[in-house]
Amino acid sequence: MSKPSSKTKDILQKYNFHVKKHFGQNFLTDTNLLHKIVDTAQVDQQTLVIEIGPGIGSLTEVLLAKAKHVIAYEIDDDLIPILQERITHRNFTLIHQDFLQSDVDHDILALGIAFTKAIVVANLPYYITTPIIMKLIEESTRLQEFYVMMQYEVAKRFTSKPSTKDYNSLSVFIQYKTDASIVINVPKHVFTPAPNVDSAVVRMRIKDHIERFPIDEKHFFKLVRNAFSMRRKTLANNLSKTMGYNKQTLQDHFTDLGFSPSVRAEALQVDDFITLSDILHKE
Repeated sequence: MSKPSSKTKDILQKYNFHVKKHFGQNFLTDTNLLHKIVDTAQVDQQTLVIEIGPGIGSLTEVLLAKAKHVIAYEIDDDLIPILQERITHRNFTLIHQDFLQSDVDHDILALGIAFTKAIVVANLPYYITTPIIMKLIEESTRLQEFYVMMQYEVAKRFTSKPSTKDYNSLSVFIQYKTDASIVINVPKHVFTPAPNVDSAVVRMRIKDHIERFPIDEKHFFKLVRNAFSMRRKTLANNLSKTMGYNKQTLQDHFTDLGFSPSVRAEALQVDDFITLSDILHKE
């Protein structure tokens, strides 16, 4: 990584902008890293990009040089005039809105343009990373890939495998709908202000074909959340206490699936959770 650029700090000083901690604002200062993110995402002239939290537009500028169009969502009132003054490209749409309240598919359709792929490229506010990703996965039918910056510890949970310490309900949700991997490791010193932890860019590709869907997806999500509710407890204990299932019946199901009656949630793969959800949904 190159030495952090002073450009970001100069812009913040020019507009007398003060970072707001409650919005989780940490601005990237490394120009080489910005280009590396865009190159890794393989943005080209047929790519529609969704950016969430553009800040002062550092990543936005690099995206606009290669993308067909960029739609950026910004919640901070004080950043809107900065972005409007700095980013005047014709292939840029700025939406002043909390992304969690947005309708991405509607906004994409409203552009009325043709493109070959639609992706997310964003340095996400860390305090709402998970709600943003879950919204993207559950609601949008037009987005194919996400390249998102997040805390390294969260990135590990997104990409971890069964029987590892970082594997949890989030791992199951993410890997049910996407193929996820860490593609860039990012040290904390390339941000201003510098966060307390290192970061990573995670690539999530929406699966073209999901081999198995649960009978009831809402039940599946609820089951997975409760399965990991108390990590040190067995799966039977967690599900009997949180969902009211008979403990012995649960243990019998685990045995039928090839697991120990005292199995813990982190031992189950996505497909195992789907099977268990379908069995319990019928009871």
